[in-house]
Amino acid sequence: MNSRPRGKLAVGRVKFFGRHRGEVNSSAFSPDGQRLLTASEDGCVYGWETQSGRLLWRLRGHKGPVRFCRFSPDGRLFASTSCDRTIRLWDAADAKCLQVLKGHQRSVETVSFSHDSKQLASGGWDKRVMLWEVQSGQVLRHFVGHRDSVQSSDFAPSSDCLATGSWDSTIRMWDLRAGTPGIFHQELEGHRGNISCLCYSPSGLLASGSWDKTIHIWKPSTRSLLIQLKGHITWVKSIAFSPDGQQLASAGYSHMVKVWDCNTGKCTETLKVRSVAEANKGAVEGLLGRPAPPEPNIMLLAGGSERGPCLCLYARRETLSVWSC
Repeated sequence: MNSRPRGKLAVGRVKFFGRHRGEVNSSAFSPDGQRLLTASEDGCVYGWETQSGRLLWRLRGHKGPVRFCRFSPDGRLFASTSCDRTIRLWDAADAKCLQVLKGHQRSVETVSFSHDSKQLASGGWDKRVMLWEVQSGQVLRHFVGHRDSVQSSDFAPSSDCLATGSWDSTIRMWDLRAGTPGIFHQELEGHRGNISCLCYSPSGLLASGSWDKTIHIWKPSTRSLLIQLKGHITWVKSIAFSPDGQQLASAGYSHMVKVWDCNTGKCTETLKVRSVAEANKGAVEGLLGRPAPPEPNIMLLAGGSERGPCLCLYARRETLSVWSC
């Protein structure tokens, strides 16, 4: 990775989305950044227009809390997972449910699309990882090896490898090439807590965020830990690389997002926000550079799109906001 000077991030156009009827468990930007998905404890998947904040849909169908949501890379589909042990595939154009994928024995906690949008990986509390064909909805392979719940997943840029993170504090790398057995071919150890989020860079480096409050950046081909990022005071919830892979945004169960230089491991930005209640009262001027009071119900998500990095703040209760940077 090559280092080059970068300017400060400017935060603006803060929007709040407050029509959820339960806690918000997950959110995801569409590839073009125009839409936002949110998965709620109320059993619904919400779709929003990012710029206007308009609610596009509230989708019912799951028979339990919705745990996770994600768009396909081509933007044509999105997936949602639930405590009802299913994955639902939706048409992103008209928000119709196309398929209900069944096979997990307990709550499904994570889902990822391959980069060509043709395959889907899922994991959950049954400790299993399942690989699906998107078009048919058929199970292609099962992967067993984690000793506890599977909480995170991401496909390598080449889509020939899948990384999964677990409550067993390990990352497992599954070889997806045709003819290879369904056993992990690498295991990355070093975290001391749940691996809550995984993200590949465009060049194939892997970042992992954990409830041990750290982020690790790995070179999977050599199983090498390149950099350990420390600075979060709470569990790390979400991570996202910049499009060029030179920066990493991270967020936890607190009132801040951190931006890191992937070459030096230094934190270059800390974006702070007041509580949702204060911000809704007009305290937007306090978003950057000022300490905020403790707010245990606030969670932050870092995301990205083709237009550049975006940061999303969502509350464990009913309000969600988006920052454009």
